[in-house]
Amino acid sequence: MNNVQAQLKKTKTASAELALLSHEARKAILLDIAKNLTASSQEIFSANAKDISAFKGDEAMRQRLEMREPRLAGCIRGMEDVAKLPDPLGKVLEKRTRPNGLEIEKISVPLGVIGVIYESRPGVTIDLVALAIKSGNAVVLKGGKESYLTNCRIVKCMQEVLKAHHVSEDAVTLINPKDNWKKELLNAHGLVDLLIPRGGAGLIKFVRENARVPIIETGAGVCHIFADESYDVQKAVGIIVNAKVQSPGVCNALDCLVVHEKSASRLLPLLAEALSSHGVQVFADAPAFRILKNKLGKSLLKEARESDFGHEFLSLKMAIKVVKDFETGLAFIRKNTSSHTEAILTENKEHAQIFLGEIDAAVVMHNASTRFTDGGEFGMGAEVGISTQKLHARGPMGVEALTSYKWIVRGSGQVRIMSQNDKANANICITE
Repeated sequence: MNNVQAQLKKTKTASAELALLSHEARKAILLDIAKNLTASSQEIFSANAKDISAFKGDEAMRQRLEMREPRLAGCIRGMEDVAKLPDPLGKVLEKRTRPNGLEIEKISVPLGVIGVIYESRPGVTIDLVALAIKSGNAVVLKGGKESYLTNCRIVKCMQEVLKAHHVSEDAVTLINPKDNWKKELLNAHGLVDLLIPRGGAGLIKFVRENARVPIIETGAGVCHIFADESYDVQKAVGIIVNAKVQSPGVCNALDCLVVHEKSASRLLPLLAEALSSHGVQVFADAPAFRILKNKLGKSLLKEARESDFGHEFLSLKMAIKVVKDFETGLAFIRKNTSSHTEAILTENKEHAQIFLGEIDAAVVMHNASTRFTDGGEFGMGAEVGISTQKLHARGPMGVEALTSYKWIVRGSGQVRIMSQNDKANANICITE
């Protein structure tokens, strides 16, 4: 038995222990972890500095790797917020009494063991553990090699608290990237109940094609903003710039601006000045290129190729597409969406309603930045990720998304008597 498999078995055992804890016990653990992270902040920063020093990737990834005072403080506040949320377990989701007297309840329960594969961002480690413990789940973390030292120090803080509360440290497990994790984690049927990949399209595709345990796809986002003809261009510039530059390396950042041709000549020159000040490189279709040609320098303005549309940039780059009317804009977004987050800027109430109703994405927005697609911003405290699929969970995944349910049936000696219908069905089965 290799290291990963042995650890997964320990984590599975620990999950049963966590599931039995009371809500107050889980809350206390999270609040104590938050305190320990605060007390250990200098050690975390030191470990993070070593990770950054060894890092050789691009600037966007490096920024996601950084764990400094404001970011750590934000993660800790998120953990405290999660701790204070209502208990997601033991909720009676349905209740009915049958004519024969059977009392039937549908009750929320933990999933068991949550495995998460993610890249770069050590803050994700804190969010994931907060949500997992709150929902009574053990968690297996496979962060990137680039953030391993930071993650090790963060997980040590968590395990110290678990031990102090007489809970198995194996409830929070960090896999060493050097171990043969791919085969063992992706094939951990019976040991991992749900696997969540968080990262770029390549990582998600790899997990989807190779995993033999249930997965939820998160993270990959090709996000559009449709600037309709009826929206104030000054307000539009503010929203577009925020969506693109506030945190360009995340999945809810803007990738493609779709502009109604009747507003393009008013909006794009104003937008060019703002984008230029942030060093945003623009891949423009022919109409947009003509408008921007003398507004953006050669280094920032490129003629768009077909491959630039439907592309997740994760950097200070974006595409611009000019469309002749509202219907064409809708069709373009439908064709290129990754089903993450799509937004429209319009004062036309009919257009807004059509967009919100017809665009098939986890989150659709009207007159707001795509950067609001976030568990914290949605009042969830934190998030596991943004699910872009439709089964089990969709959009920002909070504690509720890490629960399942079971049916509890209470009787008083009832036995099932075969009805005429049952007999007919039984005969059909035997005949077939």
